Amino acid sequence: MSKKWIAFASLALFALTVALAGCGGSQQAQPAAAKVLKVGAEATFPPFEFQDDQNKDYVGFDVDLMKAIGKQMGMEVQVANTAFDGLIPALEGGQIDVIASAMSITDERAKKVNFSKPYYKSGLSIIVKADNTAVKNFKDLEGKRIAVQIGTTGAEEAKKIKDAKVREFNSASEAFLELKAGGADAVVNDLPVNEYYLAKGGNKDAKLVGEVLNAEEYGIAVAKKNTELAGKINKALDELKQNGEYAKIYEKWFGKKPQ
Repeated sequence: MSKKWIAFASLALFALTVALAGCGGSQQAQPAAAKVLKVGAEATFPPFEFQDDQNKDYVGFDVDLMKAIGKQMGMEVQVANTAFDGLIPALEGGQIDVIASAMSITDERAKKVNFSKPYYKSGLSIIVKADNTAVKNFKDLEGKRIAVQIGTTGAEEAKKIKDAKVREFNSASEAFLELKAGGADAVVNDLPVNEYYLAKGGNKDAKLVGEVLNAEEYGIAVAKKNTELAGKINKALDELKQNGEYAKIYEKWFGKKPQ
């Protein structure tokens, strides 16, 4: 190979290198994609989490709250619809990062997950058919047929009632349907869920009875080992309460200011 050919090849290679460098330099740097926070929720539990009838988007108090928390943390929130009794296993298995599903803070659950600061205060209540005069309180549920959602504190409480025949369903809506169909004498569930069901038309043939039992607080759950994420969520919650965003979300879904 001649020296002249070698010089020509070297010049061509240099020109190509400069051209490629110029092309690369003209492209603008793409912004980094936001980190994703995968949130597990059992999306048949209005007004906390459910699917919009029109566009099938996940909506509700918990959904809006987690989106606001994600924004504070600079993360994009994605909701993974998961059966309630499968949420903690999914968290432990790494399929989700967070549980935000109206989950009551209990000693038993706290053995498996890290809970955030409480973000909502609730309690258990009873719904019966409108013409039911036999059930006025939890004591009257002895020996009765009770519909509950599997894995909830309502289910746990119902099982403590003497001689009660407890039927567990995958969703609150299925429990309400069982009551409407006459297959249950009562539904035991969280007060805001029962109230929302009545407000959305359930009061045509059902009613709320008795006192609220067991004041409960809801928490956002993360894996036991993920203490850093728990701390960030608590910080974001504090910020949302301070800047008024939490109150706006609360009033949107419950029609009143936070207690």
